[in-house]
Amino acid sequence: MAGSQCCSNPPTLDPNSGLGFVEELGGLKTYISTSSSDHSKIAVLLISDIFGYEAPNIRLIADKVAAAGFYAVVPDFFYGDPYNINGDNRPLLEWLKDHGTDKGVEDAKPVVEALKSKGFSAIGGVGFCWGEVNIPIEILGAEIDNFTPPALIEQFKEILATKLPQVESHVEIIPKVEHGWTVRYNLDDEAASKSANEAHSKMLDWFSNYLKY
Repeated sequence: MAGSQCCSNPPTLDPNSGLGFVEELGGLKTYISTSSSDHSKIAVLLISDIFGYEAPNIRLIADKVAAAGFYAVVPDFFYGDPYNINGDNRPLLEWLKDHGTDKGVEDAKPVVEALKSKGFSAIGGVGFCWGEVNIPIEILGAEIDNFTPPALIEQFKEILATKLPQVESHVEIIPKVEHGWTVRYNLDDEAASKSANEAHSKMLDWFSNYLKY
């Protein structure tokens, strides 16, 4: 169940943050960060946490993905209604009823089709709490996580192990970090930034290995 860790270290939203730009993609406003390198025919769809696509850190991650040679997109799956921890009168669980992952899955389909229509031959995905187990998947879990505790991550690992070699996977529990550490970290905190950057590097290595033309 969603809890306080989902709301820890909330970002200050900034529609002008990031090195990319915003345009409509598949019917959704989308932050797009691009690169002209050899991977330009490969796209990566980043799915934000509850604070949405205007959070500076999710855009920073998209910029890292783009700098590695991918076409990075962060759609606004919340239609301009990210969770506002300071001004939202709805409890988080009530907000989640209006923004369920089932609706997000449906909203993602036109985005994927729009990317295909642009000529992208392969599309990867990065989810913060979302996943897909029919394709190669990497799960990086936090040691300190009430929402997805290490015991649950170990269950994921055991289940995915039964799908080898048909579905390649990597499951790892990162020590001394909390839920949301990869996207809601304080840039001025050296240790937090180091842990987040290491996770981002693992993510990019995974895409380099499994996303092909």
